[in-house]
Amino acid sequence: MDKELLAMLVCPLCNGKLKYDREAQELRCHYDGLAYPIQEGIPVMLPEEARVMDADEKLHTSPGRSPGRSQERSGDA
Repeated sequence: MDKELLAMLVCPLCNGKLKYDREAQELRCHYDGLAYPIQEGIPVMLPEEARVMDADEKLHTSPGRSPGRSQERSGDA
C-alpha cells in the first residue's frame, strides 16, 4: 500500500489514525475496533464493510500499549 495514501486516510467514524496490517490486508482503527478491508489494492472505507475486531485483537495492538507494559510499572514500585 502506498505510504502517502496511508498517511492521508483516517477512520470515517472518528477521523483517527489507521494502522495498516499488511498480512491481513486491512486498515485498523483501534479506537472504534474496526478493520477496513483492502480489496485489490483499494481501501474500502465504508463502516458497513468493516470487520469488528475482537477484544484481544483490539487491546493487543492498541496505540500506546505494549505487551508487558503493566508488568514493568508494577515492578517499578
